[in-house]
Order: sequence, then structure tokens, then C-alpha cells
Amino acid sequence: MLVTVASAQGSVPREPGTWMAVFAHEVRGTIGGGHVEYTAIAEARRRLRGEAGEPVRRYALGPALGQCCGGVVHLRFEPVGAADAARLRQRLAPCLAPVALFGGGHVGRAIVAALAPLPFHITWVDSRDEIFPAELPANVRCEHSDPVQAAVGDLSSGTSVLVMSFSHAEDLDVVAACLARRRGRADLDFIGLIGSRTKWATFRHRLADRGFADTELAQVTCPIGLPGIAGKEPAVIAASVAAQLLQRRRPAAT
Repeated sequence: MLVTVASAQGSVPREPGTWMAVFAHEVRGTIGGGHVEYTAIAEARRRLRGEAGEPVRRYALGPALGQCCGGVVHLRFEPVGAADAARLRQRLAPCLAPVALFGGGHVGRAIVAALAPLPFHITWVDSRDEIFPAELPANVRCEHSDPVQAAVGDLSSGTSVLVMSFSHAEDLDVVAACLARRRGRADLDFIGLIGSRTKWATFRHRLADRGFADTELAQVTCPIGLPGIAGKEPAVIAASVAAQLLQRRRPAAT
């Protein structure tokens, strides 16, 4: 039984479109946990045993269910079988925001690991073909590009770009290519450069020499990551960058 949040009002655990699949002895996914999920699982299993019920049920999350959220969710109960697998795979596929990561070093690997379970599709680019690991998460695609900045032109519209190659010269070329693309198409969502404020001051001067105006240079975020998170360990930087991208991510339409 597929259980989907059909609509919601007020404070609720999950947004419309969230789903879980309830089997006789197993559950995949979650609609937010708590008593409403417990109740929905029990209802789904009753229906799996043949009991009838309306396709959509209303659940108030106040005193009746003992949840302090206080909102209301409408849950859709939908029997599915093996013949529905292909249709459901397409219907339930998450909406993934595109990210381009330039650099296969320690921080790049940590960022890929941090973004792997999150709603992003990562294009991982490096000029060194041998740098990528053999096993990759399903939402990661590797691309060898030499020169590395040539890959910027093929990025999807709305991509967030993270620049952290092994070379400052490559970093500079990638940032310049991103700014040139924004000048022409204005369709890159974010340009983030790893490094210190001192590095960015040097880059600003060199990019200005290439003809980029102050208003264009202001489109680059350096250093990347959320302000106030200290630590230069790759995993710390990765967590900070992942949080920054999640803050910027546009909610999916429902």
C-alpha cells in the first residue's frame, strides 16, 4: 500500500508528495514519524488484508493523535503491485537540484559523500581522469575535462557550482568561465569558491584584469559554507557546504 501526503495545512511533519510504502511486514520511506505514521501504517495493513476505506483520509495532529504539530494532513492510500513498479519509479523519483563540483581532492570527496543522500544531482568534474573513485553514489556523474573549464558550458541551467580543484590556476579559469556564462545566460544558480578571503582578494584582482566588473565579481561566494562554522577538516567543510546548498534550494512544486 502506497501512502502519500496528499495535502497539508498548518504545522505538519512532512510536505505534500512525501510517501511511504507499507508491506505486510516492512515499511519503506516515511511520512514524518510519530503517531500519525503509526496510525497510517496500521490503516494500510488493514487495507492490505482486504478491508475497505476511502482513498484519502484526514488526520488532525492535535489531541486526537497526541502530536504537538497541530496541523492537518490528508493521506492517500493506494494499493500497488509489481505491475506498477515502472510507473511508480517515475512518479516517485525525487526532484534533484543540479550541482557541479570541480575538484576530486579530499574536500571534493567529502562533499560528494555529504550530498549523496540529499536531493541533489552532482556532476563531478576534474582534469585528472584517474582521480575519481570506482564506486559512486547513484546521483553522481563523473566527467573528465581538459581543460577543466570547458565543462562549464555544458552544465544544466540552474546549476550550483562548487570550485575546489588541485590548482589555483584551474580554479581561476573555472570561476572565469562561470562568470562569462552568467554574463551571457545568467542561468547558474550559485558560484562558490573554496579558499580564504586572501585568496579571493587575489582572484578578484585577476578576474578584474580579465574584464569582469565588480557587480559580476559579487556573484561569487568565497569562502564557501555557512558563516560561523569553524574547522577546516574536509567533513566539516562538506557539512557546511551541504547546509548552504540546502538553504538555497528552491522547494519543489506540489
